[in-house]
Amino acid sequence: MPLDLENKAFLEQLAAQGGPHPAELPPSEVRQFIRVMTANIPREPVAKVEDRKIPGPAGEIPVRIYVPEGQGPFGALVYFHGGGWVIGDLETHDPACRVLANAAGCIVVSVDYRLAPEHKFPAAVEDCFAATKWVAENAASLGGDPDRIAVGGDSAGGNLAAVVSLLARDQGGPRLRHQLLVYPVTEYDASTPSAIEFGEGYFLDRRFMLWFWGHYLRNEADRSDPRAAPLHASDLRGLPSALVITAEYDPLRDEGEAYAARLNEAGVPVTCIRFQGQLHGFFTFGFRSTRVAVHAAAGALRAAFAGE
Repeated sequence: MPLDLENKAFLEQLAAQGGPHPAELPPSEVRQFIRVMTANIPREPVAKVEDRKIPGPAGEIPVRIYVPEGQGPFGALVYFHGGGWVIGDLETHDPACRVLANAAGCIVVSVDYRLAPEHKFPAAVEDCFAATKWVAENAASLGGDPDRIAVGGDSAGGNLAAVVSLLARDQGGPRLRHQLLVYPVTEYDASTPSAIEFGEGYFLDRRFMLWFWGHYLRNEADRSDPRAAPLHASDLRGLPSALVITAEYDPLRDEGEAYAARLNEAGVPVTCIRFQGQLHGFFTFGFRSTRVAVHAAAGALRAAFAGE
């Protein structure tokens, strides 16, 4: 399909701003740029929003807890924001988390995990797994059901959700109902057809992706560590059901779909939806297509929490 009109206008707006490529900037400047870019996205009201700090492996982890209208106990989604493990925070992903809480009728716990390069791999993994265990252990006090926990995230957050699902399986819990993987990073590979075709001029480009990887990983050996690149996991059996969302004009499209294929081969119930005409990032950018994708994710969560 042709590039969606809102996506096209977004690219034109970026081009009109000019300035250096993000990969030429320090992380602090790119973080601020993304905060400004997402500041005006509409934010739905939810019944309750609470900021808290929970115990983590290297100090407290800030989280934001969204509770929908209705009578609990609710299912709970532990959400990890995107941003290449380098940028993004509770604010940049606040609009999407609100829509997810309302549409899925579940608690959403958004996790402000440690960012690279200040905290390199596996710091983000450790924080996200710790937060998931905390939510499972404290679900009842939040109005949630400890037997109905899911993980999810977009881009690097999708990577972290896939990795946490693997860790939960291998380390005896918590038992997860579902994994929501939105255009997830699944391997260090800039040679897939989508990475080549959309490697320049489509917001997340090859140069930007390598900048993220360069800040996140400690060394070359980390590239094949399944905790950084879950497509390298030897065995995907026994994982929770998954919804994998990809975008047609995304360099990460093929690696996300490859992970969905691996899940399917391993007998994991998986649905993979490619959103035609969309860029990487569309899930959180407040486009019309954003709502369609978020509601698809919410439907999958509702089904998983209902045991369907």
